Amino acid sequence: MNNQTQLATFGGGCFWCLEAVFEQVNGVESVVSGYSGGDIPSPSYEQVCSGRTGHAEVVQLRFDPTVVSFRELLEVFFCIHDPTQLNRQGNDVGTQYRSAIFVHDEEQDRIARDMISRLSSISPKPDPIVTQVAPFQTFYAAEAYHQVYFRNHRGHPYCRVVIAPKVARFRTRFASRMR
Repeated sequence: MNNQTQLATFGGGCFWCLEAVFEQVNGVESVVSGYSGGDIPSPSYEQVCSGRTGHAEVVQLRFDPTVVSFRELLEVFFCIHDPTQLNRQGNDVGTQYRSAIFVHDEEQDRIARDMISRLSSISPKPDPIVTQVAPFQTFYAAEAYHQVYFRNHRGHPYCRVVIAPKVARFRTRFASRMR
């Protein structure tokens, strides 16, 4: 990382969905799908899917804050998943699909909590925002076949039905932030 580059780690359901969007954000230099927030070192996908590792499926972004701020990344994050669903996103169910922000410093923690508070007050929903904000501890990259999944498998039914609409929503709402 250069002096300007920062990390952000987000969980919001299936990491394929988050990766497909964040790799299109101007200022995001890399997106890696993986696991964070649990207790088992170097977990496999199968272990994480068991729900017994404590890990969430996440993406870790390396970004240039002079191009895109952490707050702007959070705006995208909250647009492309439902932060009111506890331990799930749609049909993806389990603690590994929880909504989570693993903060890398006090500033990210402050910005994340402020954003959640602001979103909760301006558009009250029947269900409260349940996004976990926790200190980042470690990140394990997912297996190679999970990386750049949407780009490599656009015809897969999950990609067409679940991921493509999220990408389209991002492109419509955040066109000015695209590469």
